[in-house]
Amino acid sequence: MILTLTPNPSIDRTVALDGELVRGQVHRVASVTSQAGGKGVNISRAAVSADIPSIAVVPAAKDDPFVLELLGAGIDCRPVQPAGDVRVNLTVTEPDGTTTKLNSPGAEVLPIHLELMAQAVLVRAAGASWTVLAGSLPAGAPASFYADLVRRLREAGGHVAVDTSDAPLQALVDALPHAAPDLMKPNGEELASFTGGDADTLESDPVAAARAARQLVDRGVGTVLATLGGNGAVLVTAEGAWHATPPPTTVVSTVGAGDSSLFGYMLGDIRGLSAPDRLALAVSYGSAAAGLPGTTIPLPSQLRTELVGVTALGVTT
Repeated sequence: MILTLTPNPSIDRTVALDGELVRGQVHRVASVTSQAGGKGVNISRAAVSADIPSIAVVPAAKDDPFVLELLGAGIDCRPVQPAGDVRVNLTVTEPDGTTTKLNSPGAEVLPIHLELMAQAVLVRAAGASWTVLAGSLPAGAPASFYADLVRRLREAGGHVAVDTSDAPLQALVDALPHAAPDLMKPNGEELASFTGGDADTLESDPVAAARAARQLVDRGVGTVLATLGGNGAVLVTAEGAWHATPPPTTVVSTVGAGDSSLFGYMLGDIRGLSAPDRLALAVSYGSAAAGLPGTTIPLPSQLRTELVGVTALGVTT
């Protein structure tokens, strides 16, 4: 079972344009889709589609349409008292795959709201193969929320994965090794934010990305899955480092691709696959998601894992 926490969930509204986005101009919209979302929610969706049980903890009212949508999708949604309405995030996609995101902050939380989320996760973590803390934090939450919760989860047992950015990511890095999760999934920009490297270089150079990720492993993180956009991903553990290139993909929307990659890795772990095969499955999931509209999560039948190339990297320091 995969347990997910999405402390700042969103209604993801995607507007697909039939041409290039130009500031100040009137545009014709090809389509509009709306879906209950958030990083943890996306992972729970992927799990259910792969017949892996998943519990999604989200701050929302029990009768909120957001919760009802997840329940209708077969996700065991466990809502906890929210600070306010679920926020709305707007994504604008162009025909060439360019994606523009406008994310709202959501309601400001109090300490009681955060503790209710933490308790909802802690009481279920021991029964999960993976507990995933994912996404941004709501307004009012301290940047250390994830780091503090990782410490508590390490006592509860089970594997912990974290996928976040900005101040919460930096707070987690600053708290290593005492708050070291079993898995982190930064992208090139996020790797650069705490290593001092150049984001473009890290995304285009798998060896440089693996060396940056190695810094996290050396500080106690079990595994680092660094997604590199069109250049695939690198995986770094104490035992080695690998780079995977994606199959040919016509990018439609990159929203949710990283979440799908993270799920693919955890699915490979649950299946007992080797590290290179876990990486191949992660990249297969991410590339399949990039080829689908909006935040659509790929089905197992849409994967092309056999077209993913994996190469060992000689990165030790």
